Amino acid sequence: MTEVDADGLAAFLVGKNKWVLSTTRADDRPQMSLVSGGQMSDGRLAIATYPQRIKVKNVRRNPHVSVAVLGDEFNDAWVQIDGKAEVIDLPDAADVLVEYFRCISGEHSDWDEYRQAMSDQGKCAIVITPTRWSPISTGGFPPELFLDE
Repeated sequence: MTEVDADGLAAFLVGKNKWVLSTTRADDRPQMSLVSGGQMSDGRLAIATYPQRIKVKNVRRNPHVSVAVLGDEFNDAWVQIDGKAEVIDLPDAADVLVEYFRCISGEHSDWDEYRQAMSDQGKCAIVITPTRWSPISTGGFPPELFLDE
């Protein structure tokens, strides 16, 4: 386990876009969603989705969320990020959706076309301001197996 500051967290998140978002249902039980996400230049996390999704309804009711950021392999390093989320609807979400795309895929060949597609699809964005995060966990065997006796 490696403790990191905000810059270390940002460095760890580069290229890691497979996430599990945990929101809270109306009955206070967790609801988890597999999502693609990215860290924006201001340090907030962005997820593109649709306003009708349960994760959006849950965030509108209770903004406290957690995200598990995973690597490409099951046993890769990972981190849990807790934060406060907000749903941003179109047209205000257009710039956030552009930055979300950049986080995951880089530059688009036609940003006007992309913005129109997001509008046509009726997308929204969930933006999370991190409030704390775990150490980066590498998992593996229990640490006591490696102690010198």
